[in-house]
Amino acid sequence: MNQKLKNISAVIILVVLIITALVFYFFNPEEVLFFPSCPFLLITGYECPGCGTQRAIHSLLHLNIIDAFRYNALIVFLIPYVLLGFYLDFLNGKKRWPRLEHLFFGMWSARVVIGAIFVYWLLRNIL
Repeated sequence: MNQKLKNISAVIILVVLIITALVFYFFNPEEVLFFPSCPFLLITGYECPGCGTQRAIHSLLHLNIIDAFRYNALIVFLIPYVLLGFYLDFLNGKKRWPRLEHLFFGMWSARVVIGAIFVYWLLRNIL
């Protein structure tokens, strides 16, 4: 991907993230009906790994980390991970920290993340 297209993509992603953050800041997913419900939960009665993410993001934006952790502990840990990936890929973080990409986004780390998601999914439904 050429640098100009990458810069445009980064700006578009940042704008979408800012708009999304504003929506989640000003509207509580527990009180507003335009936020979607989880189809997996509606069909099975079990929570998926993403259940509670909207409420957790709302809580995080209001600096209520305990509630965010209660709604979806996984997302509290994954948001910094995703932001690191965005930094490395779009903001030239690879040049400054070349080993971070290999450490956090290599084949083994992908397996760890996927495994953690499945373990979280199972544990949240049996505990």
